Amino acid sequence: MVRLDHLPQLLTGETVTVLTPTVSYDAHGDRSVAWADTEVGNVLVAPSSTADVEDTTRPDGTRASFTLGFPKTFTASLRGCHVIVRGVECAVVGDPQPYTAANVPGAWNYTAEVERVNG
Repeated sequence: MVRLDHLPQLLTGETVTVLTPTVSYDAHGDRSVAWADTEVGNVLVAPSSTADVEDTTRPDGTRASFTLGFPKTFTASLRGCHVIVRGVECAVVGDPQPYTAANVPGAWNYTAEVERVNG
């Protein structure tokens, strides 16, 4: 039997903060959102792309995105969430779904795209 526990880890994750919204409505039907924060460790962070926003009403707009690899231990839904990555708050794109844990040999099985748009 080969022991792997003494080998150095090839990938190192970072800690991010997931902000999960809870929407409520008051007696007048006005919407309010409260955000609960959860720190998640060992998240792989890969800068994706940066680009100018191609919209004539936002000539100075920029877009930056990350691809995040969440560990198998994270099982919450990311739909509608925001994630603070390296001090920058980004919105989760869409409704990411994890891979089947049994089909992923490594520690990460939940990939999410997040983005920040300024300007």
